Amino acid sequence: MFSAAVIWGVSFVAQSAGMEYVGGFTFNCVRSLLGGIVLLPGLLMRKSEGQGNFWKRNQALFKGGICCGVVLGLASNLQQQGIRYTSVGKAGFITALYIVLVPIFGLFLHKKVGRLVWAGLLFAVAGLYFLCIDGQFTVGRGDLLMLLCAAVFAVHILVVDHFAPLVNGVALSCVQFFTCGVLSGIPMLLFEQVHMEALAGAAVPILYAGIMSCGVAYTLQILGQKNTNPTVASMILSLESVVSVLAGQLILKQSLTGRELLGCALMFVAVVLAQIKSGAAA
Repeated sequence: MFSAAVIWGVSFVAQSAGMEYVGGFTFNCVRSLLGGIVLLPGLLMRKSEGQGNFWKRNQALFKGGICCGVVLGLASNLQQQGIRYTSVGKAGFITALYIVLVPIFGLFLHKKVGRLVWAGLLFAVAGLYFLCIDGQFTVGRGDLLMLLCAAVFAVHILVVDHFAPLVNGVALSCVQFFTCGVLSGIPMLLFEQVHMEALAGAAVPILYAGIMSCGVAYTLQILGQKNTNPTVASMILSLESVVSVLAGQLILKQSLTGRELLGCALMFVAVVLAQIKSGAAA
């Protein structure tokens, strides 16, 4: 899961660069289908258990993959649209809010939340204030989209936590990406124009996002979560926010203001507090 976090942190750069050539739905459609194709051999070579037709033998797999794909499709498209209006580092840290939302959403699944997690939530809210709200107390469009993205990613972690122990991780990831790709393709055809020249220009970012971010990182997440508490998993995966800031500065030459750096620091404290609680519980 740490490797997945590093890959995702750099992926923010690829997503931002890809948007210079193609629309967000096009980017997510192509990258998701590419990720599914990369993992397709693992799905085809998988030995199905049980008797009956193909659907009955793989009912749990397809049910889980479709559920994960629907949630991932919503989260990734919110993220992709949000990156259009904010910096890579800022987007990474706002997305990291899911680290606090996972245990809070877990309350609805009758999972206890400790005091340090609530303290982490307060630090996260303070951090988001400095990151997102300017002197006129307004939240930018990109910031709002990234906040919604963080909430949906928290749901995605909980959905993966439910299905990952039940089925083959590579096969689950494969079905997830094909579902996400198809769902992203619908608004792509409705609202965006697809040109081969533009796709060629975005080839490198799409290949990285498709093969590394989708094919490799999300599969590592599913495999890693098989025997890991979802809150602990969210702590490790949230390190993508740190990598996104470093990658944005090194590759895209983006920088954060002092106010935004303070927000990042408060978000990092929130991450540490929640991680201490999770580690103790584990």
